[in-house]
Amino acid sequence: MVLAIPCAYADIKVGIVVSATGPGSALGQPQTRTVAALPKEIGGEKIVYVALDDESDSTKGIQNARRLVIQDRVDVLIGSSLTPVTMPMLDVAWEAKTPIISLAAATAIVQLMDERRKWAFKVVPNDDLMALAILKHIAKSGAKTLGYIGVSDGYGEGYYKEVSRLAPTLGLTLTTHEVYARADTSVTGQALKVLATNPDAVFIASAGTPAVLPQQALRERDYSGKIYQTHGVATEEFIKLGGASVEGAVFTGEAFTIADDLPADDPFRKIRDELVSAYEKANGQKPNIFAAHLWDSMALLKTAIPNALKTAKPGTTEFRAALRDELERVKDVYLNNGLSTMSPTDHNGYDERSAFLIKVEGGRFRLVK
Repeated sequence: MVLAIPCAYADIKVGIVVSATGPGSALGQPQTRTVAALPKEIGGEKIVYVALDDESDSTKGIQNARRLVIQDRVDVLIGSSLTPVTMPMLDVAWEAKTPIISLAAATAIVQLMDERRKWAFKVVPNDDLMALAILKHIAKSGAKTLGYIGVSDGYGEGYYKEVSRLAPTLGLTLTTHEVYARADTSVTGQALKVLATNPDAVFIASAGTPAVLPQQALRERDYSGKIYQTHGVATEEFIKLGGASVEGAVFTGEAFTIADDLPADDPFRKIRDELVSAYEKANGQKPNIFAAHLWDSMALLKTAIPNALKTAKPGTTEFRAALRDELERVKDVYLNNGLSTMSPTDHNGYDERSAFLIKVEGGRFRLVK
């Protein structure tokens, strides 16, 4: 898919790479639809979007990124939806000295800071922030042992790295490290191995509809303990597919998911309402959290672009460098994903104020108060 309009030299070109097809399509499809809702002008300059599908494949992601920086000469890259696709794209952005804002979740995209990650930013909260918040809740509940099942890619392994590091500091012992592929149709073996350790609770690190499978398998085998998920499950599809089996699932997630439970004048609710209005106008349906990732990326650029324009014209090396610098200076910007304040050492920009405790209750995502 390509969305492009012939542009003048002064137009600001935004290259977008999402996983619109393949195993990551549950994330990439709503992001594809978001493109039509994005701002057409920032700082008095026209914005031109070139959006490509990486098919949930890292090789295709690299090809798309190279095409965007070489052929389309974009001023900024956004993408991809998946961590395994994003990671090699960082090299392309670094080589081209073009800022990239990732839509994926893993902490490794922006940490530890080095010359490559200097050009990378991320709107999805880091694994360590969300993992620490949910593990504190689990420890407070009285659980002592925790089973683990996660997807066998950068998202799941990123979470396992943080959970295994943080759990012992909170008095929690991990009893398993079971993995499965996003495209798997059964996790019976993994579920049985977890159940054999009789954990007080189970932590599932997955995203989108594939996250239903482990919880379903555990409930079908009469596991009655608490099950915790990650912010990657915050979609209506997760609830529709999981039904009764995902009732009671608890996770730490973004304000977007529970904005209706916040006060009417809350800044997080305001930014959510802006997205919903624009997305519904463009698509005739409501957005989900993955759509919010792309919307938030442009919200960051909306803050950074006006100042970058004072330094150089779009389409130049100088403008791309100025845009990177201005993204690094973002301060106290409310996004659907959290309250963002970037710095030279932090290209995610969130703290625990951005982690909300959420529960699946009555077929809805509700804020745990």
